[in-house]
Amino acid sequence: MSISTFQLWNRSFGWGVFSVALLTYMLTVEPTASFWDAGEYIATAAKLQVGHPPGAPLFQMIGAFFALFAMSSENIALMVNHMSVFSSAFTILFLFWTLTLLMKKLPAFETLDNTAERLTFFGSAAVGALAFCFSDSFWFNAVEAEVYAMATFILSLLFWLGLRWEQDMNTPRGDRWLLMISFIIGLSFGVHFMGLLTIPAIGMIYYFKNTPKVTFKGFIIANGVSVAVLLFIFKLLLPTTLAFFGNAEVFFVNKMGLPFNSGTLIAGFIILLFFYYTLRYTQQKKWINFNTIILCVLFVLVGFSSWLMIPIRANANTVINENAPTDARALLAYYNLEQYPETHLFYGPLFSDVYAGQDETAPYVDDKPKYERDYKTGKYIIVNHWERAKINSNSKHRGVLPRMWSSEHAGNYMNFTGPLEFSIAPEYQNSERLRSRVNEFREDIREGMVTGDDYHQFFRSLSPYLVIEKPSFLSSLQFLFQYQIGYMYWRYFMWNFTGRQNDVAGTYNVLNGNWISGISFIDNMRLGNQDEISEDSKNNNARNTYFFLPFILGLIGLFFIYQQDPKRFWILLLFFLFTGLALKIYLNERPFEPRERDYALVGSFYVFAIWIGMGAFYLAKKAKTLIKFKGIAPILVLVCFLAVPLLMAFQNWDDHDRSDRYTAQSMAKSYLQSIQKDVGAMIFTIGDNDTFALWYAQEIEGYRTDVKTINTSLLATDWYIDQMKRKTYESDPIPSQMTHSVYAYGNRDYIKHEPILDSVRWDIKDFVNWVASDHPRTKYRSLLEQAGDDPRRLPKSTQEMVFYPTNKIRVNVNKGNVLKSGIVKPEDQELIVPFIDIDLPEGGMTKNQIMMLDILANNDWERPIYFTGGSYAEAEYIWMKDYLQLEGLVYKLVPIKTPQNKENPYLMGRLDTDLMYNIVMNWSWGNSESPDIYHDIETRKNSISFRSNMARLADQLILEGKKEKAKNILDLAMQKMPLDYFGYYSLLVPFVDAYYRLDDTVSAQNLAQKVAFKYRDELEYFGSLTRNEQYMMGEEIITQVERYRTLMEAVLVHEDKMLLKTEVDAFIGAVAPFKNLYGDYDYYTSLTDFVEGYYKAGQSTKAESLVESIVTQYEARFAMIAQLSQNNKNILIDRIKGEILDFQELIFRVEYQGATDFAKGLQARFDQSMEQFEIEEEDLENQ
Repeated sequence: MSISTFQLWNRSFGWGVFSVALLTYMLTVEPTASFWDAGEYIATAAKLQVGHPPGAPLFQMIGAFFALFAMSSENIALMVNHMSVFSSAFTILFLFWTLTLLMKKLPAFETLDNTAERLTFFGSAAVGALAFCFSDSFWFNAVEAEVYAMATFILSLLFWLGLRWEQDMNTPRGDRWLLMISFIIGLSFGVHFMGLLTIPAIGMIYYFKNTPKVTFKGFIIANGVSVAVLLFIFKLLLPTTLAFFGNAEVFFVNKMGLPFNSGTLIAGFIILLFFYYTLRYTQQKKWINFNTIILCVLFVLVGFSSWLMIPIRANANTVINENAPTDARALLAYYNLEQYPETHLFYGPLFSDVYAGQDETAPYVDDKPKYERDYKTGKYIIVNHWERAKINSNSKHRGVLPRMWSSEHAGNYMNFTGPLEFSIAPEYQNSERLRSRVNEFREDIREGMVTGDDYHQFFRSLSPYLVIEKPSFLSSLQFLFQYQIGYMYWRYFMWNFTGRQNDVAGTYNVLNGNWISGISFIDNMRLGNQDEISEDSKNNNARNTYFFLPFILGLIGLFFIYQQDPKRFWILLLFFLFTGLALKIYLNERPFEPRERDYALVGSFYVFAIWIGMGAFYLAKKAKTLIKFKGIAPILVLVCFLAVPLLMAFQNWDDHDRSDRYTAQSMAKSYLQSIQKDVGAMIFTIGDNDTFALWYAQEIEGYRTDVKTINTSLLATDWYIDQMKRKTYESDPIPSQMTHSVYAYGNRDYIKHEPILDSVRWDIKDFVNWVASDHPRTKYRSLLEQAGDDPRRLPKSTQEMVFYPTNKIRVNVNKGNVLKSGIVKPEDQELIVPFIDIDLPEGGMTKNQIMMLDILANNDWERPIYFTGGSYAEAEYIWMKDYLQLEGLVYKLVPIKTPQNKENPYLMGRLDTDLMYNIVMNWSWGNSESPDIYHDIETRKNSISFRSNMARLADQLILEGKKEKAKNILDLAMQKMPLDYFGYYSLLVPFVDAYYRLDDTVSAQNLAQKVAFKYRDELEYFGSLTRNEQYMMGEEIITQVERYRTLMEAVLVHEDKMLLKTEVDAFIGAVAPFKNLYGDYDYYTSLTDFVEGYYKAGQSTKAESLVESIVTQYEARFAMIAQLSQNNKNILIDRIKGEILDFQELIFRVEYQGATDFAKGLQARFDQSMEQFEIEEEDLENQ
């Protein structure tokens, strides 16, 4: 076969698989923003703004190009999403060409002289490429505006370039491929660092090409050098370059007196001179290798120059300008992700450090100096007290390979690897009270009642009095292999090549997030009886099964290339390990992450797809030797195509088809529609999904730009506060008196409470004046001096820390402003309180909390303040949860007191039913009710707020007699969030109750029966499990039972005799298999309410049978208690009295239902139990 013919077939097949991928992704792409980071990426790409670290400037610039093709603002997201579509299709193209390059060099490769051989060869490559095309994680990335699609394209391109370099290596112009590789590596920094993970594999390509005889020593050195090149570029070259620019800028401005930016220009000029002279010198000396290396470094930097967009746009003060990296020093902090928690790969603090206190020898370490421009002096000044500014970790709680490092996840770490060893500190061993507390805790441990979170709380409360050991190195290894690799890598790998259980995030149980195969006996062994799973589980769109076929085919390809070419086997294996397991070690993930993290691992799945293609090639070649039929090889390739890519496409289509889904967009608009219009409203957001969604709606679609969106997490940074103080579109700056110098980095990051004036309640404005003041009396230093202590023993940052002498403040209410701004309607003005008293934290406050108080103080009720409600923490509502009004999806701060609901603290605030009704009826729903869209887990989760708030509104409307409106709300909820699509059935009980109260019995019954079926269906699955499996899932089972019970209690309250006739039996039958989880006594006594249900349904025989079972338990209980000593009876006296009253109440219920004779018999049995239950009456009265 000639080269030209090979190229024709190669290109034709390549562009063919490209077309298949492109068509697939175009048909399934999301038409608007999706959840999580996509909204932010679209907003920052379309307008060339600065997104979250570590930045993606090339991604954003290409995204801006795609956005130019949008016909309207609502189509911008679709166009930016298409950037991922095209990136992913090109990934498949280069994967195909990579496969043909690799397979062409195998000893098994033949000349391809006939059509059958060509179809076999190129068809095998297509099988591998399309297997990756239809794989779960890659397809997910391909249809939304996230960096991972483009990053995978760069990874695919780099590896293909490495193979092309190998072809032309050591030829006169062969190194042009190396320069292209270097340039693309530089470009990859403008998207995602994933592309760098090809460097070790490319390094080994070079080694094997230039080493005729491979030795063990040379092999190890080559691997080490390859990894060193990766680390050089990632951790040395680019950070050092940015640091050089930053240091030069400060030096030439501060030391040489030059104007701002001159140092940056000089540094750039120095770098240009360096490359000019070194390239010229090495060329003159004919040092070819040195010249090439310098050229490679230059091309990396040229590629990296896309990062210039970040400071350029940051200096333009774009609306979204995260970290505001306006100069080289700030850009370096941005690159190094300094705003995120610090992690240590090889040696560092462990989570137990939180219990240890400060290090005895080195309690503090230096922070980094933060330089800012002082335009008055024309110099850079350091705004923070950086020396000894950070609390050091305790040296006794550091370890090698610190896998378990996050104190926020201490409980989960201990759930995985076991609790920490502890003992009472020697100086406290004589404390009887402490010993008693510790012994009590140890007794709870022996009884199996203590969880990891219980250990954490115990250690936090008693750590000063205990010696707590750090996790062992073996524990770290256990966590690494069990969770980080076993759960957070292997599980994802098997999702992609064996099958996926569902789309619910896994939390290390058998119900959600696991891999499955579709082979019953394997799945049953791992996950319980899969034949009996609920209809919801069976119908979950993301339940995909491939029967191990892609996995097996990939393993065949892996062994095939090992036999054919061990060198290429190692290149691919190294590539696989670095894009998979090594990445897991680097990421050092915690249990549990907010969402699944499979999307970052697609590089290793890419490599496995190469092995899948080779597996198909091997099977075809093997069949050709076994079966003497000319067409057997291409037929077998076709079988592989049907068994792997086509099967994966068929299984994955429904849960990857995002076309025509607008749920994320509609959620964002619903939030904004809930907010009062054109009054300068401000809304405090918390997480990614509420913040990024609002950013997208405002920035891209120009929707409700009158609202000031304030992220409370980012409000802890000086750059974000600066941005909030600027007008954006129609939204005015935040009202604030704090100046930049007051909240600059390192200033007021944390202020401490010192109870000097706690008997005094300050006006909030006086409080903010105190906090904003730099008067010496506001500083911690003054307290130390007054106490006769030497403040110099503490770091300067601690000495200069502001304290607040009282945590009691008062917010006076400007009634005129409240009414003028429409915060409260005129008809409710009598409810307005004159002031609101707040008790601040007794420990201290962070900068974002200070700023929220600053905004509150300076707003003076002129502009409405809202909260998205993403958290229930007091601080997120400025400690005023008693002064909220629910409006749609958000809470508005109102000067009307509404005490928190003691029965359900999550039901916060009052309701203005007319206002909220109008809001809800005008919400944007997109097409949430459509049966043709995939209701993914994020869509379903976001229905929680919608349903809960609509149920509250309907309830209040019924109380106010507005029954028609209540019915409209209930019907709207059920129409827009159909039961079968959205799940979360416990949230529908209030709807059942409301329908009954509206006398719409038919709707109530229909809904109750549907929900009851869902619960029974799930419980039937639990009932099919073995006793041990039930115990392992006891918490999940009991939760389901209790939710079902709550539903039945709603039916019982409304005395629906028709439903009770069938549903009480159904409930008791469904929960009976789990008697063992409750114990006989708790199980039967918990059914007391259903005695009444049987009577109301006219089923007295069943009622009496159930009563008999319950009474038998009471009799046995009291007989057991009778055997206890009097001291033990006295200890249990409150519990005993409660059970006696429960028995009496049961008799009363029977008598109340008219079963007088039966009740008399029960009373006799009660009296008999009391006679043997020897507790003197005076004891009961005296306790």
